[in-house]
Amino acid sequence: MHLPLARAWSRYEACCSALRPNPSLIAHSEEDAVALGIARLETHYFVNGGFFPENALLDNLSRISHLPAVIVQGRYDMICPIATADLLARTWTGAQYVVVEDAGHSAWETGITQALVMACEKMKAIRDR
Repeated sequence: MHLPLARAWSRYEACCSALRPNPSLIAHSEEDAVALGIARLETHYFVNGGFFPENALLDNLSRISHLPAVIVQGRYDMICPIATADLLARTWTGAQYVVVEDAGHSAWETGITQALVMACEKMKAIRDR
């Protein structure tokens, strides 16, 4: 009984996560192992409130604000709306804020993938100094 629900959950998220419909992402999300994995992981986080009290990151930003950071946000992200990343970027003034204009939530969208690789390369360069 849980597999059809997991597939529906995973399909819904795949449909919401990309700016433009991505049939291969949707099909992949409906594979048994993928659907079960996503549903179990996300349910676990939701049931436990993400394991952090509300506003924990913003309330404790002073503890990490000296660290380098890159915030990557898809302009049309329907899962994690841009307002949250914008607030974090305005509060964490030392962080680089990258808004990918033609993307939603999915890391598999070209612009998001490129921005995440750029962020990793930036952190690697900092580490290698």
